Amino acid sequence: MKSIFMVALMAIAVLLMVPSCATVSTKPLTPGEVKLLGINIRETGDMRANLQYPVDISFEADGRPEIRSACFSWSGEGPYCFKVRDVNYGSGTIRVDFRSPPDKGHHILESYVLYTGDGRTRSTNVVRTNISVIAK
Repeated sequence: MKSIFMVALMAIAVLLMVPSCATVSTKPLTPGEVKLLGINIRETGDMRANLQYPVDISFEADGRPEIRSACFSWSGEGPYCFKVRDVNYGSGTIRVDFRSPPDKGHHILESYVLYTGDGRTRSTNVVRTNISVIAK
């Protein structure tokens, strides 16, 4: 009887912990809203300091809000915002040229996008990726 009780108690504990692990909102998008899904730096391996690299940011949107700029920060520096080069609403991809950090080392690169929806400028959620920067 004790073993059945322990198994049931453990199952309940696991079920209570599962919702706290969710990181992506399952709420439907509001009209004109943009939600970032991920960031992909097209350069593989280490980046050189203070050089431009093409970056693809994946997103989903309700409608076709105007994507204005993509902003980046790392290691407490920034945000540094860059003009968006291309927006593909079909594939949900924003392309922007990002200038890598001037400091070598490992960084957590964070990005968000500024866009116009419902006649006002808004900011998206933040997406993150790890980067490694080497000296010039």
